[in-house]
Amino acid sequence: MEIVTILLWMLAALLVIAGIAGLVLPAIPGAAVIFAGLVLAAWIEDFAYAGAGIFSILAALVILTYVVDFAASVLGAKYFGASRRAMAGAMLGAILGIFFGLPGLLLGPFAGAAIGEFSEQRHLGAAGRAGLGATLGLALGVAVKLALAFAMLAVFAAARFMM
Repeated sequence: MEIVTILLWMLAALLVIAGIAGLVLPAIPGAAVIFAGLVLAAWIEDFAYAGAGIFSILAALVILTYVVDFAASVLGAKYFGASRRAMAGAMLGAILGIFFGLPGLLLGPFAGAAIGEFSEQRHLGAAGRAGLGATLGLALGVAVKLALAFAMLAVFAAARFMM
């Protein structure tokens, strides 16, 4: 194997690893980066093992990760009876939380939903439930996104090594 091929394989692996990290750290578009790494890996082998069918499945999984990401904390807050203002606060808190690292990622949706709910109802208990729902929804969303990412890797590996 020549040095360029080795470097390309290393880049493909780094893209997949960075993409998995991006599923937890929203500053990186995780699923899209994983997809790019898998496309690069297939390209290195002239798409001998993974073609349009496999990449259609992978693209659908990528889209699904974004749907999950968008809906997770909002639906979690809604499940706990949060108002629209609390759900908007959860989304805003998730976005602002990015700038404060891991604590911000965990506390941002909680704080946003709680502030949004409190501004509407002026009831601390309802605000806390809305924040808890947003946080649980976000955690569940991350778990589902990671499962979808590993499903992407499994589909690619099955195409590469079993077909």
